[in-house]
Amino acid sequence: MSLASSESGPVAADPRGSAFVRACRQEPVPHTPVWFMRQAGRSLPEYRKVREGIGMLESCTRPELITEITMQPVRRYGVDAAIFFSDIVVPLKAVGVDLDIVAGVGPVVAQPFADWADLDRLPVLDPAQVSYVDEAVRLLVAELGATPLIGFAGAPFTLASYLVEGGPSKNHEKTKAMMLGRPDLWAALLDRLADITAVFLRVQAGAGASALQLFDSWAGALAPVDYVRSVMPASAKVFAAVEDLGVPRIHFGVGTGELLGLMGEAGADVVGVDWRVPLDEAARRVGPGKALQGNLDPAVLFAGTDAVDAGVDAVLAAAADLPGHVFNLGHGVLPDTDPDVLARVVDRVHARTAR
Repeated sequence: MSLASSESGPVAADPRGSAFVRACRQEPVPHTPVWFMRQAGRSLPEYRKVREGIGMLESCTRPELITEITMQPVRRYGVDAAIFFSDIVVPLKAVGVDLDIVAGVGPVVAQPFADWADLDRLPVLDPAQVSYVDEAVRLLVAELGATPLIGFAGAPFTLASYLVEGGPSKNHEKTKAMMLGRPDLWAALLDRLADITAVFLRVQAGAGASALQLFDSWAGALAPVDYVRSVMPASAKVFAAVEDLGVPRIHFGVGTGELLGLMGEAGADVVGVDWRVPLDEAARRVGPGKALQGNLDPAVLFAGTDAVDAGVDAVLAAAADLPGHVFNLGHGVLPDTDPDVLARVVDRVHARTAR
């Protein structure tokens, strides 16, 4: 742990002064900060070893295991932020939804949501139901010292899609059918999910997380008019519910090029951008006052050293005039990614942006 001295003796360094938090706030930084979505997980052999014989949802309830997994990429890569190891369906499981994470499939809900009576299966989340999250965050904050920890949750739309579809979906036809055909039920479902999500995020920030990211993984399936009418109010409710905590709020989705400005308007301080839109164009769409995060294509990491270096340099060039930039991939680290390539990306970003 990094320490700073004071008249009363050594105290833990404050992650609020880190390059990551400063970039999120559009403040001057010593270098462009780097972290990777899914930096902890399947691409690391040490992760696979420590997870042997332990189901995904169970691993998300063990504070010591959460801490170890979250720390693995920090030790290996020297990234500028840690991302809390969990899953977006953890709060749903905590309130009693019968679901499981099936290997090779993803979250699967035993009884998909279809009617008003199903709302009774979504009580308000009690922080005590995720006490293991509070404990794990406190363990991590103590170990990370000056390195910030990012807490996260799934956005109401993405969570609703899993609940209504019963699992992952390519077309989200059941989700959109409810959204467009039964708007009152849809609005009530998203409002309930917004309350659950807000509690889950507040638990993490209350235990010491330095930033919060809302993953709206499937929002790219939406037309802007549907996002504004049927999804944005619930996301805005989540961001408003954590505004008083004073930590940067990040909003990310995949395939959301047409929604970037709206996602910023929902209340985020930082808008995550996938690889489809260059960061300079993304900045134009989002408008002033927001930092950007992204956006190297995860597949570039398989293309060889020259292509990786060129990809990193292209992202940095597109972000050169931004007042706040957090380097990341345009989505999560793919399972077969070579960890040494990720280490190279971190080193190159730091070296080329050192000030």
